[in-house]
Amino acid sequence: MKKRGCRSALTTAFLLLACIVLAMGALWQRQKSFADAPITGLKPDASVVVDPGDSFRKVLGKLRGIGVGGGHDIEWQALARLTGAAGKVQVGEYALRPGITPRQLLIDMRDGKVVSYRFTLVEGWTIRDLRRALAKATHLKQETAGLDDAALMKALGHAGQHPEGRFLPDTYQYNRTDSDLGVLKRAYAAMEKVLETTWQGRDAELPFKTPYELLTMASIVEKETGIPDERAQIAGVFDRRLKLGMRLETDPTIIYGLGDAYQGNITWAHLRTDGPYNTRTRAGLPPTPIAMPGRAALNATAHPAPGDALFFVAMGDGSGRSRFAATYAEHQRNVAAYLANRRADAARADASAEPVRGTATDAAPPATAPADAAPVPALPAEKPLPSATPAPSR
Repeated sequence: MKKRGCRSALTTAFLLLACIVLAMGALWQRQKSFADAPITGLKPDASVVVDPGDSFRKVLGKLRGIGVGGGHDIEWQALARLTGAAGKVQVGEYALRPGITPRQLLIDMRDGKVVSYRFTLVEGWTIRDLRRALAKATHLKQETAGLDDAALMKALGHAGQHPEGRFLPDTYQYNRTDSDLGVLKRAYAAMEKVLETTWQGRDAELPFKTPYELLTMASIVEKETGIPDERAQIAGVFDRRLKLGMRLETDPTIIYGLGDAYQGNITWAHLRTDGPYNTRTRAGLPPTPIAMPGRAALNATAHPAPGDALFFVAMGDGSGRSRFAATYAEHQRNVAAYLANRRADAARADASAEPVRGTATDAAPPATAPADAAPVPALPAEKPLPSATPAPSR
């Protein structure tokens, strides 16, 4: 009897163990099927945002709220522990791309693979251009909208500095939890680093006492040409004019100083009205940069091309290129050629006239001619800006 009872108990225990194993196998298979099956119920371009302080339960609630219906909550929680995501979900926005599985989504959240966007700061932008573009950036928190430039620089930790030229043109990635102030901090730090490197590697005997003066000149070079191989030539012209004590006589500085008063054309009154940015009436550099110079303009300013040219003017043939001259007489011939091209364009049709870019369209070196020796045929305009629309990237 005892032997039969023992066998019966063993049989019962075996059957119970088998049932447990089978049940666990079924549960494992169900969990695996849930974990590795594509999430259903998603809308195109769906995403979920994890905010600071969100618990996993709250994150799961957000997933349910955007249509994720697969799996029981306990299955999600078990998978979070299995993947190591429990308690380690990182803040940010996560793309629920087509075909993504619960396992991959939780791994993305654990590893912080957030959706990123791009903001491009374009060479030649002014601080006003930059702030307008930042205000329109996709999914970028706006923290600076109510700040004037002085308050902005204080918020960046650089109170008392003028903001112009302080931010490096480049493409900056950000995520949905980032702010415009954060992007500006990165752009400011990037410019400081590049400017310091440029300053340390500059040519000897440049007419600049500080990196800020080099930055100011680079901003003028940036606005004077969009032709890469002309930057060093134009920097060379300005380098020689400063060393000779000649005025820079560059119209982009006047345009900058006019601010909202500039409506696309410079008048004689503008040229003759003295002001800190009027480099036709004042010697030396303007008090601040006039735009955000890129790496190429900074490098050209630090390594100006050698030569004897003291003047340049646009060709006016649609190429965007300039003619350089060592003497005022030669420069006047170049201006005449420019005007001839302009007249030919006007005669052909409604083609848009290319503005003069250059220096001393109306003035010769002090030893050659007085300031009003020649008329101003046309005046330089700012370099056109590319689209300010930032492009999101997933």
